[in-house]
Amino acid sequence: MASPNLLTANIILGKTSGVLLATSATSILNNASGSGKTFKVNTINLANQTTTTQTAVVQYYTAASLGGIAYPIAANLAVPPTSTLTLVDKGTQYYVEENTSVGGTASAPNSIIVTISYEDIS
Repeated sequence: MASPNLLTANIILGKTSGVLLATSATSILNNASGSGKTFKVNTINLANQTTTTQTAVVQYYTAASLGGIAYPIAANLAVPPTSTLTLVDKGTQYYVEENTSVGGTASAPNSIIVTISYEDIS
């Protein structure tokens, strides 16, 4: 099924989710092949929950149709201890089409919580 025409979408649902990043590739938002949906990412926030460890974060956009290559949204972004950074906001939105995803890694385990706010469009 193809992604919906944004001008004639039937349903737009606002959603927010969160995930704790690992030191290996971690899925943050996945739009399955054949979903018939497009996700419009409005915000991505990175919160370092540690009190002493500055953590480097890599966020990426992956298109399975392009061989699963990870395209960086941010690379080696330093998140200071007990801080939150806004990586994506309404001025830098992303569309996650069918068979694509947003993921990330952290340099320190159990340190970065990612919250993502998006519109589920079908």
